[in-house]
Amino acid sequence: MTDGTIPVILDVDPGVDDAVALAAALGEPSLSIEAITTLAGNVGVEMTTANTLAILDWLGAPEIPVHRGASRPLIRTPHDATYFHGSDGLGESGFAVSTRALAADRGPAAIVRHAMARPGQITLVCLGPLTNLAIALNVVPWLPELLRSVVVMGGAFERGGNVTPFAEFNVFADPEAAAQVFGAPFPDITVVGLDVTERVAIDRPGWERLRDSRGGAAELVYRMARRSFAERGVEVFALHDPLAVAVAARPDLVTTTGGRVDVALGEAERGKTTLRVGGETKVALEVNVTAFGEWFQAALGLDDTVTRAAPV
Repeated sequence: MTDGTIPVILDVDPGVDDAVALAAALGEPSLSIEAITTLAGNVGVEMTTANTLAILDWLGAPEIPVHRGASRPLIRTPHDATYFHGSDGLGESGFAVSTRALAADRGPAAIVRHAMARPGQITLVCLGPLTNLAIALNVVPWLPELLRSVVVMGGAFERGGNVTPFAEFNVFADPEAAAQVFGAPFPDITVVGLDVTERVAIDRPGWERLRDSRGGAAELVYRMARRSFAERGVEVFALHDPLAVAVAARPDLVTTTGGRVDVALGEAERGKTTLRVGGETKVALEVNVTAFGEWFQAALGLDDTVTRAAPV
């Protein structure tokens, strides 16, 4: 970090908003992406890995190593989100298949290797289920003291879930992994859940202003949101994963409350997250929507702001 940048590992399961988050991370000058790890989540790991490679190629970043990670939750049957992201995870948007090779070690091993090589320097940003991080913790229980910070996109605290009335997708997909991660003694961990991510969104007029974009991040954003607006008929495209990336670079964008995060493992409320007193986990409950919109516009090099505050 001698040049002032923050070295980050992105743990992803693309996913349309993961793809936008990758573009935002590449465009944020304070972040240096050291590696990307993939896992099953929105779609299967073969597809999330292929999507990551294709997105990086599209964005002109083929040098970033990509490590394939967990192919299923710790103990659960896999639960995907193709209903939202499309059968290919990227809204059937037709990106060219990458021909480059994956990095040699698997996702959890890559997280451990980077953390051990640069103790106290790496920020891990988890944008999917927490399976890779849970596996890494099983191998190296002292991993928390090796990481600079962790930012997790997951959970819902003061509002309902997006899979069930209780649960957000990433936690629902692997609640045992989430419980393990939230129970580990990370000195600096921030949870960015639906309480704030559903407040920041691209609206339909903003999306339509990107219609004539050609190449780069702007066209990527247009293509990633197309299924939501053109086929699913929604009026806003929530920027869940991009907000987590933004918080890694700009923690001041959100207001947090400290405590302990409990995860429900029983089927009745599977994946429900509850904030209890007596812990050091930071949970984001408010977001500066205007400041985030300005950050998003700058990080993606857009000519105009395309975001707005989504309805509460």
